[in-house]
Amino acid sequence: MKRLITWLRSVLVLLLGLILLCSLSASVLLYGSLPQYDGKKHQPNLTQPVTVERDVLGSVTLTGQHRLDLANALGFVHAQERFFEMDLMRRQGAGELAEIFGEDALPLDLETRKYRMRARAKQILQQLPDDQQQLLTAYRIGVNNGLSSLSVRPYPYLLTRTKPAPWHEEDTLLVVFAMFITLNQSTATRELALSVMRSALPDDLFRFLTASGGSWDTPLIGDTLEWPPIPDADTVDLSNNKIPPLSTASFYNEFIPGSNNFAVSGKLANGAALVANDMHLTLRVPNIWFRTRLIQSYKNTTHATAKQLDINGLSLPGIPLIIIGSNRHIAWSFTNSYGDFIDWVRVTLDPEDTSRYRGSSGWQPIQHFQETIHIRNASAKQITVQETEWGPLVTHDHDGVPLAIAWTALQSNSINLNLIGLEHAQTVNDAATIAQQTGMPAQNFIVGDKNGNILWTIAGRIPLRASSFDPKLPASWANSGTGWQGWLDPADYPLIRNPESGRLWTANARAIDLKSLAILGDGGYDLGARSRQIRDRLFARDQFTADDLKSIQLDHRAIFYDRWHSLLMDNLFPANNVSYRQIEAILKDWDGLAAADSVAYRIVRNFRKEVTKTILNILTATIKERHPSFIIPRLSQVEHAIWRLIETQPAHILPANYENWSGLIKQCVQRTITHLQNQSEDITQRTWGEDNAAHIKHPLSQHLPKWLSHYLDMPADPLSGDIHMPRIQTPSFGASQRSVVAPGNEEAGHLDMPGGQSGHPLSPYYGSGHEHWVTGKPTPFLPGKAERTLTLIP
Repeated sequence: MKRLITWLRSVLVLLLGLILLCSLSASVLLYGSLPQYDGKKHQPNLTQPVTVERDVLGSVTLTGQHRLDLANALGFVHAQERFFEMDLMRRQGAGELAEIFGEDALPLDLETRKYRMRARAKQILQQLPDDQQQLLTAYRIGVNNGLSSLSVRPYPYLLTRTKPAPWHEEDTLLVVFAMFITLNQSTATRELALSVMRSALPDDLFRFLTASGGSWDTPLIGDTLEWPPIPDADTVDLSNNKIPPLSTASFYNEFIPGSNNFAVSGKLANGAALVANDMHLTLRVPNIWFRTRLIQSYKNTTHATAKQLDINGLSLPGIPLIIIGSNRHIAWSFTNSYGDFIDWVRVTLDPEDTSRYRGSSGWQPIQHFQETIHIRNASAKQITVQETEWGPLVTHDHDGVPLAIAWTALQSNSINLNLIGLEHAQTVNDAATIAQQTGMPAQNFIVGDKNGNILWTIAGRIPLRASSFDPKLPASWANSGTGWQGWLDPADYPLIRNPESGRLWTANARAIDLKSLAILGDGGYDLGARSRQIRDRLFARDQFTADDLKSIQLDHRAIFYDRWHSLLMDNLFPANNVSYRQIEAILKDWDGLAAADSVAYRIVRNFRKEVTKTILNILTATIKERHPSFIIPRLSQVEHAIWRLIETQPAHILPANYENWSGLIKQCVQRTITHLQNQSEDITQRTWGEDNAAHIKHPLSQHLPKWLSHYLDMPADPLSGDIHMPRIQTPSFGASQRSVVAPGNEEAGHLDMPGGQSGHPLSPYYGSGHEHWVTGKPTPFLPGKAERTLTLIP
């Protein structure tokens, strides 16, 4: 027995030693991949030293004498802090995620690889001006040196047991293409579903569900649109139909990649214009953006005097530019424009030779390209990409006709780095000229200058369409003169300069009149509720500070839901039911806020969703009979149709499942309450914050044990805000940054973001600033006092 005890003791000591050794090894590996924050570092291809300062949040200030040196240094910093995230973005754009994640990522790669973006990026690279190619080369050298300077490869590659591949110049263009995917692809899937709807519904019903706007519209120019009338009983009569039960899987998510940006002119802000921006994207750890300041000191060649370029804002790791920010003369901002920049082309194949199709000049051969998808721990997969003159063959229409995709992102000169010109722009007019000629996903561009001017236009390339087809639906382009006729001349871009009101705003809703709508198209504009709330706040004051604009960004008043609250109160029953009396008491305390601690808001929100699902299920039932897998697309304006039906209660639209419209509404009330009770009998504990708790995670955390992923992810904070209000917020989607700045007075501005600055969990800057983003506490726009300094030397 003594020998057994001694043996067990020895085994226990050995196991503890092994655990300690593994822990020490893991710590050494993790520390080995930490960025270098202090000291001096030799950097290839620098012409002069560059200092890299970090403040308490890890905000980076790069100071040098040459712009290419700054690009080199920024590449070094990006790689050391964020190489894995950069890698994921280029792989998303190229369709190469399976190399890291294996077969789980293969479906995504199969979809993306149809665009052959790596090959296209190499072609675009050769077309860029020499100065932009030099910028990309300097950045590439910096990235690869930053990566190789780490003692150990970044820890995500240790976890995935893969090795990082070197950075190439075209990889930056792939990062831009990844943003095209993020910001544009919902339009492509939406239009495919609209084609199915159009084929299965009467014309009047299709228009009733898919119109481009109505009473919620808040355009910068033009009027609200008139929503189409309800189809009459001769066109649509559902009164004898019984509609199958609801399918929750067939209901779309309402949140869309987008943003808010707005500005007030100098006459309302005591001098310089004030520009606010919060870009809404899927939230992650670390954040997609990187707080960056670039200071370039150089000689004026004409007068031999010292000059300084000072650009502050957010860079996107993978790109050597400031994406949004200020240069002491102008401040600029973006929101997704939701114009229509993707069209589906119906392709007619030669019935006698399906390797040919009818093009704009007759029968032409389909081009074939071989692509190889490398898969971690599996054999590579070969695919053949077929292309037409308009774009690759990607899918089929509802009737089986092949569809080619025409997308601005796939055009030969769709991407460039012209945005760098904003670093030197002095006025809003300078900025507009640069923005309109930048190769990027088309965005609402709002800019202000230190002289108080403000301006809105579209940044990015706009296709020049022939007027012979409906761009919201697939169409044949075989007839000459149909389709795209090149790029729209920037002189024809819509533009608003210094409106009389001194105010500009966009929030992914239609910002333009019908004339401009014919140019930009409708790619699924958001409902105007959020835009209207911003506009009304802007017109509620005559003078503004940065704090005033930030308060608009944090506005979570649920004005959009007020009439839904009233409808719910009118349909509560019966009075002697305990649950209903409890809910009635909660709803009487309605304060009109989407606050984290509000139970009333959660109930009203769920009720609206239940009513909307029910009515859409009724109106699209015939589609599902023909196409069982059909999923309702994002119908951003359908709120107009829903309320038209609620207010008029047409008998011929009501199916036999219900005696009357009041019965339909009351059934929705019952289902809303039952759903909440199924989660917990105590409805008073069902707060909005419980449902809207933060789910902001590291890309790898889902592949790790929960106890370990906990250290990578942000806390599950209950969050105020929702869709259809300025403070857009869902658990994993919302403001990826909030900024307010007056050019020339950056010291008084604000800039905060979730998820932190560094991608390394042992860095002091991992998750930095996230708490301020949650609470709304302002963070200064400019970096603070430097606490760490690294000098890069030639």
